[in-house]
Amino acid sequence: MSGKRKLRDILSPSKRPGLYAGMIVGILALISLGAGLAIGSWRNVCDDCPSIAQIYVWEPQQSTKILSHDGRLIAELFQERRTPVSIDALPDHVKQAFISIEDKRFYGHRGYDPRGIARALVELVLTRRKSSGGSTITQQLARNMYQQEVGYRKDFGRKLKELRVALELEKVYTKDQILEAYINQVNYGRGRYGIESASRYFFGKMATELNPAEAALLAAVINRPEYYSPFENPDHALARRNLVLSQMTGEGYLSRTEFERWSAEPLPEQPNLEGSGGTAPYFVEMVRRELDRRYGSDLYRRGYRVYTTLDLEMQEIAEEAMERAWERIESQGHYRNPKYADVIAEGGSEHEGRTPYLQGLFIALEPESGEIRALIGGRDFNDSKFNRATQALRQPGSVFKPFVFTAALASGIPASHIIYDSPLILEEADGSSWRPRNFTPEFGGPTTLREALRRSVNIVTIKLGLEVGVESVAQLARRMGLRTPIPRVPSVSIGAADVIPLQMAEAYTPFATHGVRSTPRAIIRVEDSDGRVLWETKPEQERVLDPLVAAVATDMLRTALDNGTGYSVRNPAVGNLSYEVPAGGKTGTTNDGTDVWFVGFTPDLLAAVWLGFDMPRQIIPNAQGGLYAAPAWADFMREVYLGESPLRPIPEPWEMPDELIIRQVDKVTGKLATEWCPQDRAYTEFYIPGTEPTEGCDADGSPGLFGVPLRGLRDLEPPESDLGETPPPDSAAVIDTVTPGIRSRHRE
Repeated sequence: MSGKRKLRDILSPSKRPGLYAGMIVGILALISLGAGLAIGSWRNVCDDCPSIAQIYVWEPQQSTKILSHDGRLIAELFQERRTPVSIDALPDHVKQAFISIEDKRFYGHRGYDPRGIARALVELVLTRRKSSGGSTITQQLARNMYQQEVGYRKDFGRKLKELRVALELEKVYTKDQILEAYINQVNYGRGRYGIESASRYFFGKMATELNPAEAALLAAVINRPEYYSPFENPDHALARRNLVLSQMTGEGYLSRTEFERWSAEPLPEQPNLEGSGGTAPYFVEMVRRELDRRYGSDLYRRGYRVYTTLDLEMQEIAEEAMERAWERIESQGHYRNPKYADVIAEGGSEHEGRTPYLQGLFIALEPESGEIRALIGGRDFNDSKFNRATQALRQPGSVFKPFVFTAALASGIPASHIIYDSPLILEEADGSSWRPRNFTPEFGGPTTLREALRRSVNIVTIKLGLEVGVESVAQLARRMGLRTPIPRVPSVSIGAADVIPLQMAEAYTPFATHGVRSTPRAIIRVEDSDGRVLWETKPEQERVLDPLVAAVATDMLRTALDNGTGYSVRNPAVGNLSYEVPAGGKTGTTNDGTDVWFVGFTPDLLAAVWLGFDMPRQIIPNAQGGLYAAPAWADFMREVYLGESPLRPIPEPWEMPDELIIRQVDKVTGKLATEWCPQDRAYTEFYIPGTEPTEGCDADGSPGLFGVPLRGLRDLEPPESDLGETPPPDSAAVIDTVTPGIRSRHRE
């Protein structure tokens, strides 16, 4: 007792007034210190968070939309796939769904909910787990907006940071603005951020069209996107969605009848993948690379709208035509190479630029504007992203030959010019010799240039290239669009130089446009998220041929398609493209059938087809451009112009310029047809003024020899041919080949 009394006496104010006052001062000092520390800590708890100025200018990341030429979505480019939507445009039940499940008292608190925090603390004490509850929509928005600064650790410091930023948000924005930002920011799973992107993915519709059941599902999945995904875990998704509907009913947003109706609504079974990259992936990747060079990281977060030249219907037709072409080859009984389906079933290719199965490409563009309407760069983008249309270097074979004949026309040599189709040997600089061959072992003797191009005669083309000059041929090919190296060697005349297929398509545009080259383009314009035009392209055109030269060359290519090596396009049993569709084109087949081509055009559409292997090898015995590439081209053009729902009207045929001179000539001599020459040898030819023949056919019909004899050329006995069966001269099987030369290779 004495001890207690002594302590009481010490603490008594009457006994120790100074001590008591000191204790009070100390306690107050401690309280002040604590308050100061608390205030300082509160002020500094978010010293690494964004300032209020940054909050004002905050913009969510948006995906860039890649659109077709008529504004339809092809694909999206994004780090976070997102398209903002105004809250005023959304139905009321969308807002109600999110508020009901995420923050019932959203419109009543000032950024934090004491009742929610208390509930979370009780759960923590009872379950000894950190609950995810307690955060308001404003706090969740703060976390989502500034995830790098705030972080995702579930700790007390993170909660304080969320609270601090949430209070700042509540000072700056209205409740509807906060809710709008939230539903446009939150993650709905699989890279879909924002309600518009999620709505299109889950339901294939705009967010403004959501019904209550759909709105409830979107509000449900944000809690745990993968766990509540209707495609991954439909049972969990259904239970969570109906919980949201139940909460909406409890809050008075839905009647009991409406709850029963919407809770019986089935879940979506398959995602809507429109714009997910499945359409024209090689084209989209080509566009993405161009945009990435121009805009860098902004491309994936600024919400650009990119209008491209792609025509979705033409792309689909091209894909179907190529599928038939691949199947046509692989179904042949003597096809001995790996098949695509088998390679994919075994896990796919080891190297995307060297797939073991049959590959191909397809390019369609408008020759006048250069706008690419369809593009296929390979058989399977997921297995090989290497774009054979824009990156591959391939030998073109006889699709190069028109440049030789055009160079001859430009130099004043007419289409009726006679060159002997006879054996040839060329002496090389190293002392060796090259003996070029035709596809067939026969030699045709005196041959006009028109006939040589129609039948794709190698020997005549080589001799013509030497007569014109290989340098002249190479320079003309470059002016027309081929920018890869063109070696100045005789074999280049029959396609020994490697080319990029898209450049080959470009080089054919002057044939369809009376001599004007159009550079291919894939992008029309780029707009920002507000619709302002950031970049707009214009057609790049250049006249590279005299209109008269172009007209005669085009007519020669029309002959080659209508009844030459490209006849399979017209053949009712193969391509079945009616003669009412005016067209010209050229087949191409490289040595040993490693590449087959067809490049053809109408007055308003041009397309190039290539089939082959990444690592060159024989496709199939007797592989020919006329048998396999040309039919794919015809399938495409037939559907575009003559399908059940034609994409465009049949164009008017090319008009031959009035300045051209028309003459009846003898196809053996190249001279004017007269009564002294056999009538079955006469045909009609077009001439650039000054190149028309003036001498009549000899009475005995002897051909004579045009031009100057060529150095290094000697007549030989016909060499033995190992190229197989000789096709009929006027059939679709007439084909051409290129002499071994530069091996095909790829440019990465």
